[in-house]
Amino acid sequence: MRDFIITDSSITFLKNLEKNNNRDWFTENKTQYTTAQNNIIAFADQLILLMNSHDAIENASGKKSLYRIYNDVRFSKNKLPYKPRFAIGLQRATSLKRGGYYLNIQPENNFLACGFFSPNPDDLKRIRKDIELNHDAWREIFNSKSIKENFTELAGDKVLTSPRGFSKDHEAINLIRHKQFILRHHFTDQEVVDPDFINKVNELFKSVRPFFDYMSLVLTTDLNGESKV
Repeated sequence: MRDFIITDSSITFLKNLEKNNNRDWFTENKTQYTTAQNNIIAFADQLILLMNSHDAIENASGKKSLYRIYNDVRFSKNKLPYKPRFAIGLQRATSLKRGGYYLNIQPENNFLACGFFSPNPDDLKRIRKDIELNHDAWREIFNSKSIKENFTELAGDKVLTSPRGFSKDHEAINLIRHKQFILRHHFTDQEVVDPDFINKVNELFKSVRPFFDYMSLVLTTDLNGESKV
């Protein structure tokens, strides 16, 4: 069997970790964790290879793209020591290509997300200004077949009313209020262990390129269209 297919045993490990989220159990089952982790790393390695056939991914390896399973409890209300999920984050290479990809493997909470998770203040202001001036272009992207068929509505944190400097009566205020710009797609546990899952993830990530290409143009130019990079 190809080692980049996510195995049933990797999902089973996460289910057991959810039920036994303590250090003693994790220590006793460290071998199971290592096996599952290596399975996800192999998956991520192959995903990066596929993604690089149509995009430029900054991550050097699957291992470096994997989030830690250990929970930082210092500043969190959640004091459980582990996060019962495997998560992969991929960044596009060079300052000319903007946008990020994320994949969450967690029983009954499997999803991918792509977009702009934490724009800095200058980028956020530039994005909002573009929405204000070019909201028809934004709606065209989100109403495109590839976006509507593959993703739920635009997700992400928003301000409660309207950002400073923008009218609350603007016809695209629901977009302008966004602080994050995220597209999500959910999977069943059975879809995750399907041999074709990696190709499905790759194609879904590929389908957001019109959005990423537009946002890259916005974030690398000023309001006059002059390059900032």
